[in-house]
Amino acid sequence: MHRNRYGLLGLPLCALVVIWALRGSGLAEGVGKLPPAPLGLRLVDWALPRSSDGQSWSLADDGRNAKAVVVLFLGTECPINNLYLPTLAALHKKYSPQRVLFVGINSNTQDDPDAIARHAQRFGLPFVVLKDAGAKVADRFAADRTPVAFVLDETRTVRYRGRIDDRYDRGVQRAQATRHDLEEAIAAVLSGRQVARPLTQAVGCLITRPLPKIRQVGGARVTYSQQVARLLQEHCQECHRPGQAGPFPLLSYQDASAWSAAIREAVAERRMPPWHADPAHGRFRNARRLSDADRALLLAWVDQGCGEGNPLDLPPPRKFVQDWRIGRPDAVFTMPKAMPVPAQAPKGGIPYKFVLVSEPFPEEKWVRAVECRPGAASVVHHITAFLLPPGTDAVHWQERMEKAPLLNVLFNSYDDDCFLAGYGPGEDPLILPPGQAKRIPKGARIVFEMHYTPNGTAARDRSCVGFLYATERPRHRVLTGSVMQPLLLIPPRAANYPVMATKTFDQPVTVHSLCPHMHLRAKSAAFHLIRPAGSREILLSVPHYDFNWQTNYYLAEPLRLPKGAKLQFVVHYDNSAANPNNPNPDRYVSWGEQNWDEMMIGFFEYYVDDR
Repeated sequence: MHRNRYGLLGLPLCALVVIWALRGSGLAEGVGKLPPAPLGLRLVDWALPRSSDGQSWSLADDGRNAKAVVVLFLGTECPINNLYLPTLAALHKKYSPQRVLFVGINSNTQDDPDAIARHAQRFGLPFVVLKDAGAKVADRFAADRTPVAFVLDETRTVRYRGRIDDRYDRGVQRAQATRHDLEEAIAAVLSGRQVARPLTQAVGCLITRPLPKIRQVGGARVTYSQQVARLLQEHCQECHRPGQAGPFPLLSYQDASAWSAAIREAVAERRMPPWHADPAHGRFRNARRLSDADRALLLAWVDQGCGEGNPLDLPPPRKFVQDWRIGRPDAVFTMPKAMPVPAQAPKGGIPYKFVLVSEPFPEEKWVRAVECRPGAASVVHHITAFLLPPGTDAVHWQERMEKAPLLNVLFNSYDDDCFLAGYGPGEDPLILPPGQAKRIPKGARIVFEMHYTPNGTAARDRSCVGFLYATERPRHRVLTGSVMQPLLLIPPRAANYPVMATKTFDQPVTVHSLCPHMHLRAKSAAFHLIRPAGSREILLSVPHYDFNWQTNYYLAEPLRLPKGAKLQFVVHYDNSAANPNNPNPDRYVSWGEQNWDEMMIGFFEYYVDDR
């Protein structure tokens, strides 16, 4: 049966563009505290320069005829901020004819007027965006994040402060909003009613204010040049650089100090770098986890005021391969036409796209390296490259996948070498050791499964894959196997529903990676090894599964398993209303390709000796 490591016929190795969506109502500890939100206070006048031309804009003059004013604190790089911009433009279109004035304010230290103006033009913002140098107006509003919205009534009294709606949260993207807090507040103010929920929690990135004076908090002084630059090179820059999945760069002192509050919050909460394996079980050569000592250094640096230190102490800049990371490919296969990606996902999300990217191979090939490259990295959640077996009717296969994916799982009989490789943020291309390769049989075709995640602006993607071929048949044929339960049925409202599957090996194999794959209701996952004598051990435990980061966990040492060994995969699902990712807690959930369905697949890469 065809089982591909990213989901059945495709799901991500590592998911979603990194969302630095940071929840809360105050700044991170050690960066400062803001006064309470100014509900009920009159903020009659303030003036700031327009980012587009530098001309002064004042609330008293430019807002004198407005029945209500919506003040939006915005940034240019925050992913959640940008996801909400189409919604804000739609609200402006609906309410500006009713004399509701919308005004954006950018208080981030790193965003200069030119960058703000370009950002507003790129996203087609229909309202003015002002530059708040020094965050003085943000301080008056006690604004802490982007985006955060304030609604002022006709007397310029603050009647609402908080989020736009509840569609996006940290690591959460609901199919549609269930509460429309900002719009409800606008409607209440226009009708003269009290706002039912005047204060909600803003979700997004911390506003970057001017740095405090350098101060000694305790312990030795930590500087960017001596300690922090090295840590960012090792743990962050793979994604946080131009053209990659990270929403902002972390290549310089200016970058790091501007985002220091967000860095502190994410590191203190152990959300960045993204790594979800329980350290009590297994060792992995691609572990991204910060040591306790390194975590303490980053936190101390922010708490001490983000000192730069002596630039002569900086480590050499990390060098990144600008072209193909596998080297010049022997062959490149590209999507035949660009795939349009909307600025905002429709209700229910964007279905996965299946794209044929090659004709049938005229001869057998052995592949020793594979690199998938997104054409528009900012909107590509993942790419899966896999093989359509020789003789398969591509049109009928695609129809089956779209209409009845479970039947495709149960009744297709493809082997474990159909999966080739994938792309996900922060993951490396597949480069196999000498003597190992993946097989492409004569007559097979390459198919991409594409998962797109809109980022607030329309895009077009034309992704590709490059191969390095082995010159001779390898000693070991590398395969991607799976242990799964396609007949799962998760009851409504079940908060901790267990599902288990077991695979027994009928020959000795060597396993070198593990990858759990489920969808939005998965809560935890673990791989258990049961040896023929009955002893058990946990190879990998992911106690807090996150669909946005479906990492392939490479074992520090390959694991040789004898004939009769069993690999058991155990998953717990949360189909309750307490799961913020849950599209619908009131339905039974069965197998399906789309995010709102579920899967239960434990992928593992392995080889057997072919000689």
